[in-house]
Amino acid sequence: MRIAARNESGLLQPRIGDAVERVGRRRAEASRRESSGRLHAGWYDCPLSEKGHEEATEAGRLVAAEGFKFDVAFTSTLKRAIRTLDHALEETDHMWIPVTKAWQLNERHYGGLQGLDKQQTVDKHGIEQVTVWRRSYDIPPPDSEKSSEHWPGNDPKYAKLDKHVMPTTESLATTAARVVPYWQHVIVPELIAGKDVLIAAHGNSLRALVQYLDGIPNDEITELNIPTATPLVYEFDDAQEPIPQPDAIAPLQGRYLGDQAAIRARIEGVKAQTK
Repeated sequence: MRIAARNESGLLQPRIGDAVERVGRRRAEASRRESSGRLHAGWYDCPLSEKGHEEATEAGRLVAAEGFKFDVAFTSTLKRAIRTLDHALEETDHMWIPVTKAWQLNERHYGGLQGLDKQQTVDKHGIEQVTVWRRSYDIPPPDSEKSSEHWPGNDPKYAKLDKHVMPTTESLATTAARVVPYWQHVIVPELIAGKDVLIAAHGNSLRALVQYLDGIPNDEITELNIPTATPLVYEFDDAQEPIPQPDAIAPLQGRYLGDQAAIRARIEGVKAQTK
């Protein structure tokens, strides 16, 4: 087995753009005001904000400064993650490596909340109910209707997939049910082959992944927040178990790149968002 401690998995989460869609308009006509994650975006394919582009570029520079080299990259089918990965690859001079876009790495599907403003959702349903939907491990928001534009079965990018696997809503638990098998069956073989991997995904798909990697209990993962566009590096031993890093922020065993005080402030910023 050729995998060694040098094999890294770099994880990045994009900052979403604010794309508020009006009923009856096409997605291309959505307004694109910069945001700090004001939408329950989920599988809604909103763009990366201007700040998101800046953060992703800086994240790529941090990775480049560490001298990391990658052989393959993975991202979701959502443009905000794809663009985040583009910036990372450009800054590290890895635009040439193979990239796989997988729906299994998509953000959690927010069901009937998808595409809605977070504060407006709180005003309508109350902070306690919204907190249950967003922060509990296995209680999903209300389902989206299958006639809705937000149901992925109506999205052309998923036309070739079995509609029975397309969610109408998801909890963190059901998000993990697609993320973890993809990690095990698709990404881990790349690590076993001795390759270094770069992943650009989303807050909840990455939470599901690090919960699995770090063995975080269900009642603790709900309190974990992953900051946007902050490189998170994992190194693995021959058994594909994470090697604890000296600068890791518990309960993670991987380490964030960059100024640690600023990173902790970003984590608190994610925590303070209206969820």
